[in-house]
Amino acid sequence: MRILLACLSLRDADLSLGAVARIFSTGFLFDLGACAFFLLPYAIYLAIWPARFNQTLANRLLTYTGFVLATLIFLFSLFSEVTFWLEFESRFNFIAVDYLVYTHEVAQNINESYPMPLLVSVILAGAGLLTLVLTRRGIFRSTFRGRTPLFRRLLILGAFLATSAIYGCFLGNNLAEKGQNRYQDELSKNGIYSIFSAFKNNELNYQHFYPLIDDRKAFTVVRDALAGDNVRFLDDGLSIRRHISAVGKESRPNVILVTIESLSADYLAHFGNKQHLTPVLDSLAKKSLVFEQMYATGTRTVRGMEALTLSIPPTPGSSIVRRPDNGNLTTVGSIFQSKGYETSFIYGGDGYFDNMNQFFGGNGFDITDKGRSATVGDKFAAARTIIPDSLVQFQNAWGICDEDLYTAVLRNANKNYAGGKPFFSFVMTTSNHRPFTYPSGKIDIPSGTGREGTVRYTDYAIGQFLENARKQPWYANTVFIFVADHCASSAGKNDIDVTKYHIPAIVYNLPAASPGSVPVLCSQIDLLPTLFGLLQWDYDSNLYGLDVRSATYRPRALLGTYQKLAYLQNNRLTILSPQQHVESLVYANSGAPGETARPDKKTTEEAISYYQTAYYLFKSGLLKQK
Repeated sequence: MRILLACLSLRDADLSLGAVARIFSTGFLFDLGACAFFLLPYAIYLAIWPARFNQTLANRLLTYTGFVLATLIFLFSLFSEVTFWLEFESRFNFIAVDYLVYTHEVAQNINESYPMPLLVSVILAGAGLLTLVLTRRGIFRSTFRGRTPLFRRLLILGAFLATSAIYGCFLGNNLAEKGQNRYQDELSKNGIYSIFSAFKNNELNYQHFYPLIDDRKAFTVVRDALAGDNVRFLDDGLSIRRHISAVGKESRPNVILVTIESLSADYLAHFGNKQHLTPVLDSLAKKSLVFEQMYATGTRTVRGMEALTLSIPPTPGSSIVRRPDNGNLTTVGSIFQSKGYETSFIYGGDGYFDNMNQFFGGNGFDITDKGRSATVGDKFAAARTIIPDSLVQFQNAWGICDEDLYTAVLRNANKNYAGGKPFFSFVMTTSNHRPFTYPSGKIDIPSGTGREGTVRYTDYAIGQFLENARKQPWYANTVFIFVADHCASSAGKNDIDVTKYHIPAIVYNLPAASPGSVPVLCSQIDLLPTLFGLLQWDYDSNLYGLDVRSATYRPRALLGTYQKLAYLQNNRLTILSPQQHVESLVYANSGAPGETARPDKKTTEEAISYYQTAYYLFKSGLLKQK
């Protein structure tokens, strides 16, 4: 497996003799642990099964069945690891854990992306062939004739238990993450061991694993960053709650925020792409407010949702969207609601996936999605509308096509307009995702041929959406925002490659605003606070995001993976890792890889302060609305 995966990423793995030695020695250690865990149930069985019954039919059936099942698991794991690596260039991680939980979407995605009947046949044939070969070599016959004394069997079981305990308590997956090349680290791991490690560490306690400073000092640093001439803090000490005032006349247009699946900035001609994949978005960019240097906070959709709704730095582990007790928070939605807006979450798939419906419904958003059930997972008071099959022309594993989704957005906007209230719609697309399928005959790239086709279709659907929106009575008073949830690929030689977090953000149809750009470095968490500033809103904020047009704004971006948290400022990337580790990279320019540098004390304290206080506020319940 390691040789195969190394061949798939040979250019990026940067293999040397020393690197190969480390990969296979560390890998052997993890393989040994995986074997210990995997064989432990059989060791227990052999310890308690009386030797005199080894020749019985029951033992033969149990042994053959167990062996075949184990072989099927290993062979399926081999296939799964290769496909997972092709998608994420990583061993199994939190994403794979999610995939085990949300089996419908994943099973459908795999079925639509790969020739499953052939692959299942190969796996079954492989398991059968291996069983036949070992049977003819007498391996099973020796097992059934075994007469190992009970005491010796218990000693062997004790060795398995001790080995499993040592691995479970002391040898985590982070042992492989000591190198300078992410691909080498990933090759050192064992896939099965990695998935259990990821399941165990779904949420990391920041205070246990990351560098800390005094809480009061951390909040002082963050409050200094959030301060401004128009800012008045409402609480003393360990809080960022504040009132933001405006000097101009307030406007309250409708707002439709379209969060686009996996749309990296480098797909747009505006950012240098030469493939002409996004003519609609590139045309919009010329007559809109464009954020030139906006960076996503993470590499998953739920991270993008977290950033855009909560305007908070990414905390280690899973996104807050997927965590318990995440309702009644101060969100951008609650700010819209305080201004009399109707708020909606509109999604083309089943919002049960990734806990989306529970999060948005628990924070006052009405739900529209293509759910399989009107009740599964609903523990919120908000209304939920299921998009019926009769209004769907095309769907795949992840949901309905973008055109059908935008039709649902138009229906929802018309309903809100008829009710006489302004509305804020948070829209999440799905088309730009594997298996890269979409309705035929719409664009000149055949469906299912790759990412370029879905990017082109995504852009086409946006054009159709705006063309239909212009016919509606609410269009002139509606702001449209198009932003990515994350980039299409976040793999790189370092765990956090800044270039793989750069996303487009376009604000179109602003009232009384001329086209322009926001050239400064900023974060996904700043998008809606900047809009509130453009609309001249007075409001109470518990958000970390800032109006980046403010004279007091200091450019910075916050980026993360599940374990590593980064702070980008002045071309210096400060990375915080478990075991209180801090590292620093300096970027000569936006396209060059970072060079290792000595961490800067002031910048490190700022990085720690952002993440430490964000974790503190969420875990202490201080992000809740008062």
